[in-house]
Amino acid sequence: MTAAPPVALSLLRESMIFAGRRLTRWRRSPIIPIQALLLPTLLLITYRLLVGDSMMRITGIDSIYRLVPMCALAGAMFGALGLGLAIPNERYTGILSRFWTLPVHRASALTGTLLAEAVRSVCGGLLITAVGAIMGFRFTNGVLVVIPFVLVPMAVALVFASVVIGVGARAQNNVVLTWLGTGSVGLVFCSSGIAPTEMFPSWVAPVIRLQPMSAAIETMRALAVGEPVIGPLLLTVAWVIGIGVIAVPLAVRGYRIAAQNG
Repeated sequence: MTAAPPVALSLLRESMIFAGRRLTRWRRSPIIPIQALLLPTLLLITYRLLVGDSMMRITGIDSIYRLVPMCALAGAMFGALGLGLAIPNERYTGILSRFWTLPVHRASALTGTLLAEAVRSVCGGLLITAVGAIMGFRFTNGVLVVIPFVLVPMAVALVFASVVIGVGARAQNNVVLTWLGTGSVGLVFCSSGIAPTEMFPSWVAPVIRLQPMSAAIETMRALAVGEPVIGPLLLTVAWVIGIGVIAVPLAVRGYRIAAQNG
């Protein structure tokens, strides 16, 4: 009799199958790739052409080193919002319930979805970085820095996707997801990616400096230009862990309820 494969190996194999399914669906229905890749890339190009020179004259700092991280993070979050619209549809059509009854690890569908999100966010980050390189973006400490550079938006995407899954699995309509999208857009554009925090009014500058998107942007900018990265990196890690501790259990519970009662 052939021994059953270890649980961890089985979970990994099955999660990769579900991740492949999610990536295939995105290829056939390109709304999420458009949100995650095209829109942030157009945002980067447009903002750079319209206000890049003005910001250079005002601040004395090339804005491209803030714009590329901001757009990479925006792509990560916008793509996760597209996932939030897919989860309720899969619940209503009964796909989640069918996955729940398959002879696979119960966590494989959810972990496969998050694995696909990780792949999407890394690809999006690489694309936006490549476009930024055409516009003058450079890594002063060598190209290998691109690895931790794109891992930052990947971590943000995974945490935000957990929030979206937790909300989307329970939502009866798209209103809550719309408000979540509005809040995420506000976090991206009310951050240090638009301008250095010193340029914001003194009463709001500390909030801008400490909010999660600014921490991630400053981490990526420091990696690119070779500045000390420990401070913003620790703040980013704290935000990711803090939100993840709350969001991941909610996503697991919401996904299970949606699958059982879909």
